[in-house]
Amino acid sequence: MPSITWLEDTDYEFPPVELAMTEPDGLLAAGGSLSPGMLLKAYRKGIFPWYSEGQPILWWSPDPRCVLFPQKLKISNSLRKTLNKRPYMIKQDTAFRQTMLACAAPRKDDSGTWITHNMLEAYSHMHELGYAHSVECWKDDKLAGGLYGIQLGKVFFGESMFSRETDASKVALEYLCNTIKPALIDVQVYSKHMESLGAEMIPRSQFIEYLERYCD
Repeated sequence: MPSITWLEDTDYEFPPVELAMTEPDGLLAAGGSLSPGMLLKAYRKGIFPWYSEGQPILWWSPDPRCVLFPQKLKISNSLRKTLNKRPYMIKQDTAFRQTMLACAAPRKDDSGTWITHNMLEAYSHMHELGYAHSVECWKDDKLAGGLYGIQLGKVFFGESMFSRETDASKVALEYLCNTIKPALIDVQVYSKHMESLGAEMIPRSQFIEYLERYCD
């Protein structure tokens, strides 16, 4: 297996994404930091951090890349009924840290999380700087679901989403697609759930072209 590049804390120069390993899933580099400068440089180049507690920071750039074009969002009949009922009050950026913590909570099929304490602090800082954003669904003054991610120009880099009530995360996604209206939503890695909502795989080279076009 070829070796990966190890980064220093102040090293903002990532190796070319073409050097990312095909297996597993586009691993490109390790080390470095979650400073705003490094995170902004990474996202702008089509790279994102993803690792577990106890591991070094791992940087990824998959090929192909999973994305969602907002105009291609699939609205099922059941979701359409939920949207018509309007059971949630939708807000932006009023509970970013709370949304991240909800996304980090254990799921039914997995007790672990990749949203480490350092990730929580780093992305909360990015939120304070105006780069990280949340879309929240509220019901009876309680957070029912939502999503968060990084936005650069017209690209929204989706990080995670959660639901505590029926379709709450999907309602937040529909709001992102049809109210915020980014040109492109980065889903990062494939899942059947996101495919059912309209996400698709595109070549990494094409994804990088979209970043060059839409990222300010």
